[in-house]
Amino acid sequence: MRQIHTDRIIDAVKQAAMAANYELGQDLWAALARGEREEESPAGREIFRQLLENARIAREERIPLCQDCGLAVIFAEVGQDVHIVGGDFAAALQEGVRRGYGEGYLRKSLCHPLTRKNTGDNTPAVIHTEIVPGDGLTLMVVPKGGGSENMSKLFMLKPAEGWAGIRERVVATVAEAGPNPCPPIIVGVGLGGNFERAAYLAKKSLLRELGAPNPDPELAALEAELWDAVNSLGIGPMGLGGRFTALGVHVLMQPCHIASLPVAVNIQCHASRHREVVL
Repeated sequence: MRQIHTDRIIDAVKQAAMAANYELGQDLWAALARGEREEESPAGREIFRQLLENARIAREERIPLCQDCGLAVIFAEVGQDVHIVGGDFAAALQEGVRRGYGEGYLRKSLCHPLTRKNTGDNTPAVIHTEIVPGDGLTLMVVPKGGGSENMSKLFMLKPAEGWAGIRERVVATVAEAGPNPCPPIIVGVGLGGNFERAAYLAKKSLLRELGAPNPDPELAALEAELWDAVNSLGIGPMGLGGRFTALGVHVLMQPCHIASLPVAVNIQCHASRHREVVL
């Protein structure tokens, strides 16, 4: 059985939290560059240019891409043959977030829901842990901003509403969001499962490489239809009109109860920040 010390986990999460806030992934760079080339609106093209410039400055000067450094979400895939030593696994993840947001001068945005008193260190992070085969440990650190998260929705549809109902809710969610989540956005859709699982699927779908085809042909076709539909809204970059309201639509699906049709829509802004670490 392979051992991984919590000190390594703490440092990995710290570094990932900072890197995710400072550097866009190459898939996002490519998507923004495509937008600058293909956007038909002059204002939209200028916005794409500014987004690319902002990303360049953040990467080179090691400063946050956005003033909202997000609530830290961690997707942890823990190999069943891994033994965590040196302390508590969940506590190590939280300590990594605490250090990353402190040492990286990242804005601390977490507060008590009622008193609004700030926790002071951007913890607790939201942790999703999955046990997988093998002796590896994969951590995906996702700083999720409030503006995009606030525009997200969960629906418990009647099964008879089917695909037409799903499509209507996804497009309506994007239309209602308008400029608030800083488009061009990425739309994550979770279909099936139950109340909480649909939301998990929607958020996890956002982690797929932007531009990479869905491995399920059925879902790939649904994504293409939804992408055309939301872009036909004409909201455009930063809500000023244009061809690109969304850079992509990602769908994850699993079976649900015969009486249910859960649908979650998780909106992500153009700065789809996440960083993967494999230990």
